[in-house]
Amino acid sequence: MVGRFSIALAFGAALAFAQTPELKPAAPETEPAKPVVSPSSQIQVQVNEVIVPVTVTDEKGRFVSNLDAKDFRIFDEGKEQRLHFFSREQKQPVVVGFLVDMSNANRLHWKTYQDAAIELVLNLLPGDDPKYSGYLITYGNEAEVAVDTTPDAEKIVDKLRKIKPGGGAALYDAIDLACRKRHVLSGEPYDPRRVLIIIGDGHDSASKKSLDEVLELAQRNLVTIYGIGTTAFGFNSEGDKNLARLVEETGGRAEYPLQGLYQGVSGYLSTPSDDGNYAYQVGTGGYAAEISGGIFHAVANIAGEVTTQYILRYTPDINPQTEGKLYRNIRVAVDLPNVKIRARKGYYPAAP
Repeated sequence: MVGRFSIALAFGAALAFAQTPELKPAAPETEPAKPVVSPSSQIQVQVNEVIVPVTVTDEKGRFVSNLDAKDFRIFDEGKEQRLHFFSREQKQPVVVGFLVDMSNANRLHWKTYQDAAIELVLNLLPGDDPKYSGYLITYGNEAEVAVDTTPDAEKIVDKLRKIKPGGGAALYDAIDLACRKRHVLSGEPYDPRRVLIIIGDGHDSASKKSLDEVLELAQRNLVTIYGIGTTAFGFNSEGDKNLARLVEETGGRAEYPLQGLYQGVSGYLSTPSDDGNYAYQVGTGGYAAEISGGIFHAVANIAGEVTTQYILRYTPDINPQTEGKLYRNIRVAVDLPNVKIRARKGYYPAAP
């Protein structure tokens, strides 16, 4: 198990840029925007307002931390919009749903991913800050809210230590539960924001819901989805495409800690022996170290990104009577070369 202290150091490094000012409105181009922060600092949001969490990284995957509102451009159905709110604050309130795959497919590396889930919970729910809450949903043949929304990490950790995998995978039903059946905090989905972290391979064999149904539900509820893929090195899973679609269309990211396990090992495919093809053998220290290293980076990357995003908000410059659409596409641009931007691909113009 990766040490909590080590993960905390990496997590802290990911947040290093976050010594930034309080939430602030972007400079208006014409008339002043309506106030978005009340004297009590409680965010007020109009029904037709669109909120877009954005992550910007460079070509090496490092957070780009020094951007201002003027560096962003946002387009709604191809038409540029005027931002009236911008933030890069560190301690953005979030409620995180941890969705853990309990299917038979995860038996081989179960202890590893169990440890990863625990580390994520301990990093994202510090316990001394009411801004952060979470809940646990497990899914095998059926999805279940194992621990309802709470700021207490130990409740979730205790449950994670007791569960064991077995059965099918009802991932889509688990996402449906996260959006419909758990306790909702006051202020969601704007303050705190809603985040899901799927620890699984994206495969679904037991849900009543479909991928399209739960993706629309997540988008309507302003949920950002992240994933830690459990597909082992050398294997392909049809669920990888599902996981990729869920994270990309909601503005999150997926980590695959086992996919780079043999990266940089000379001759592991060209030598026709077991030792050559599998240079890190199960049960050896080298294998365990590679697994731990992959999990360490995956957890640090996800934990860092969840709480270090830019927040953009705008009111669409559209006429609902003449431009009404069920789903509207959005695009975020940054005037910098060689950067990767992650933001949700669109929204449904109705209150969640």
